Amino acid sequence: MSIAFMKQFKVGIDSYSLKPLNLSPFELLDWVMINDSDGVQYSEIPLAPNQLRDKYFLKELSQYAAENKLYLEWGGGEHIPLDTDTGRPKDIVSINRQAAEQANLLGVSTIRSCSGGLMRWKKDSIPTETLLEQTAKSLRSQKQMLRDFNVILAIEIHFEFTTFELLKLFEMCEAKPGEYLGICLDTMNLLTMLEEPLAATRRILPWVVTTHIKDGAILLTEKGFISFPTEVGKGVVNFLNIFEELSTLKRPIHLSIEDHGGDFLIPIFDPVFLSRFPDLSVHELCSLLKLSVKTRELINRKEMAILERERWPEFCEKRVKKDIAYIKSLVQKNILN
Repeated sequence: MSIAFMKQFKVGIDSYSLKPLNLSPFELLDWVMINDSDGVQYSEIPLAPNQLRDKYFLKELSQYAAENKLYLEWGGGEHIPLDTDTGRPKDIVSINRQAAEQANLLGVSTIRSCSGGLMRWKKDSIPTETLLEQTAKSLRSQKQMLRDFNVILAIEIHFEFTTFELLKLFEMCEAKPGEYLGICLDTMNLLTMLEEPLAATRRILPWVVTTHIKDGAILLTEKGFISFPTEVGKGVVNFLNIFEELSTLKRPIHLSIEDHGGDFLIPIFDPVFLSRFPDLSVHELCSLLKLSVKTRELINRKEMAILERERWPEFCEKRVKKDIAYIKSLVQKNILN
């Protein structure tokens, strides 16, 4: 099937991919220039608190990126106002205000938000409905602040909420796409949340403002599914159709590659665990099973393998270079002329 993207994409990296290299923000920009990439999403910012409050430093970083025609995307945001381990209240308003101030100084219109944690994997986890209610209450109170700084809080597709639940959250927040809340689309984390990546992208599409372009796979075992990242182009994520969808959005969307090692057990044979995914349909589960068959075939042909997280430092630079080359080639071949 021939697919044409309606617009060109800039292809960059997420800073987490190269974390083992311990590069400064300026060194990261140099790295992407050397490796024919277009920008950086600083999802984790390797700076001391005094640097993050240094307006001169932030403006200099912005100017350096602009001079070299590189895009910048910023992180540091959070959306769950609770400590997900203890359930105690957490002041995310001040955290998000600081991130919004920094983004505003940088001339960046989004801040990536990740409150992190495999909540529903834990037996004593906070119920998802409680997390949604508390998150909505906090985010509603931050609406004007985020609008004042002209930034959108881009909630990463992580392990807190499915796309179904995120749509419910936006409804609870009385938000509209492009207003003050959005999505950082992580294409592989969707698998871990028992969502077929293309179907999930289509569900959440109007809300996507940033991306984590990450390939991966899902494998059925006697303990349940195992999901894991792969080198981009080696996994089962349908990037062609996902990019086709993203290319229809009016706002600029950058393809920020995130890659790392590790794997995640998804214990779907545990009835209690599975009950925590009430929106999972038979149709989507069957789609995941098909992807699992494909994963097993690729593993048997030795075209794919799980890379242990602790081994990532050995492979990160070489693999991210391959990731960039693959995505840039895919984009160039499919631009609508």
